[in-house]
Amino acid sequence: MTGTFTLVLETSTPHASLAGIAADGRLQQREFTGDRSHNAALFAPLKELLDARESGKIGFVLVGSGPGSYSGTRVGIAAAQGVAIAVGCPAVAVPSILAVPAALNGAACLAIGDARRGAYWTAKVENSDLAAGPELTDAGGLEARVIEAITAGIPVFSFEDRRRFPLAPELLIHVRIEFPNAERLWQAWRSAPAASCERWMMEPPQPIYLKPPHITPAKRSWLAPPQS
Repeated sequence: MTGTFTLVLETSTPHASLAGIAADGRLQQREFTGDRSHNAALFAPLKELLDARESGKIGFVLVGSGPGSYSGTRVGIAAAQGVAIAVGCPAVAVPSILAVPAALNGAACLAIGDARRGAYWTAKVENSDLAAGPELTDAGGLEARVIEAITAGIPVFSFEDRRRFPLAPELLIHVRIEFPNAERLWQAWRSAPAASCERWMMEPPQPIYLKPPHITPAKRSWLAPPQS
């Protein structure tokens, strides 16, 4: 991406951020907060960041794919794709859980999250890529994976309040609360193995689904297709 401006969006948590990286490596970051989505809050800092460009065509757009806030992540990906289509450049999604302090420089760590309805998810991060997961589990499986990580000296982190997790206090104190940001997403991209970057570039940007996406069947008879 030499000689071009890179745009980075990370909106998978309420602590969202955008970054612009100039051709000479100078980075500007804008941060904002949202609740369940970022559709209202995203565009003012995005415009400000793009207007602050001194020069350089946008040649690359990087966006966090979660897992995290489904609405927030979708808004970020939609905005990234919109910019990429408008200027004719690639848009690439990178897992947001690679962009936290615990995962910097390729360090190994375990991400955990609440998948709701009594389910939880875990993901192993190593070498600036996902080593395993995200995988769904129950309370017992979550506890076992957290104990395994702590015993191995591997940091455990989450984007969510520790009280969401059915873990004993002596385990909860080991769970760090860390959030991704755009600057660290850029660092994760730059430090990831070449094979990982190639894989991400080949995949269309989409949120990391904890469960397979599906279409809910219509509940109203007048929405159903006519019978032959």
